[in-house]
Amino acid sequence: MLRSMTGFGRYEVSSGDRKVTVEMKSVNHRYLELGIKLPRKLNFLEGTIRTEMKKYVDRGKVDVFITYENLGEGDACIRYNSMLAKEYFECYKQISAELGVDNDVKASHIMRSPDVVSIENGQDDEEIIECLVVRAIEGAAEKLIETRISEGERLKTDLLAKLNVMVANVEFIKEKSPVIVAEYREKITGKIHELLEDSQIDDARIAQEVTVFADKVCVDEELVRLDSHIKAMRDDLNKGGTIGRRLDFIAQEMNREANTTLSKTTDAEISDRAIILKTDIEKVREQIQNIE
Repeated sequence: MLRSMTGFGRYEVSSGDRKVTVEMKSVNHRYLELGIKLPRKLNFLEGTIRTEMKKYVDRGKVDVFITYENLGEGDACIRYNSMLAKEYFECYKQISAELGVDNDVKASHIMRSPDVVSIENGQDDEEIIECLVVRAIEGAAEKLIETRISEGERLKTDLLAKLNVMVANVEFIKEKSPVIVAEYREKITGKIHELLEDSQIDDARIAQEVTVFADKVCVDEELVRLDSHIKAMRDDLNKGGTIGRRLDFIAQEMNREANTTLSKTTDAEISDRAIILKTDIEKVREQIQNIE
């Protein structure tokens, strides 16, 4: 299946008085970048969380938000972080000195500072918490993948439609290219007739001029490679998987061939089609940036 790098997942797991909620959202990114936000008491699980996430996601910037609640009563206790309180106090003193204002900080101010005073439950078991978190991560990740697949299928449909339009433009250029050479031969022959009137025309010389012109404007190789790149991209889209980087490389090569075609042509219609090709290729590249 083709997967987008944009998605969202949420899952909640409860056991007794404990509840873990995981929310995750992802956007496109060149590599896999995980941003994990969780309560301080769950910091010991960050490595486990990263390992679990790598089972589900290969590319994208994924933000994971985890909340944990223990509603049990009985062994709840207040924890005081004295080191952090001293750091806050010193910070307030420094602010007072630098700004030239009164230091009116009271103990109640420091108590309200983040993480100075916290309520903890002595019955919390790290193994139980880890089990709940892993289950919640798995559930949220599966939801995330569902949305990424859904968005990926929409991208696939849109990209295949754009490739079909590109094929039509390539076919038009293929059919038009030989006509340009024939028109040039007719044009140069007519001009020579006008100049020489009844004098004998050197057919060999005309053939030589036409051959040189045909060589300059020939885009057969470029069109063959464009056909090949379009086919390769269509096959990869139908195959699915983690193909974003490969598709981006193919699109770069397609753009190269379209540029060369545009630079070689002297025909207004082919120029228009080549410009449309470049525009469609750029649209495809933009869409591909969001494919895993």
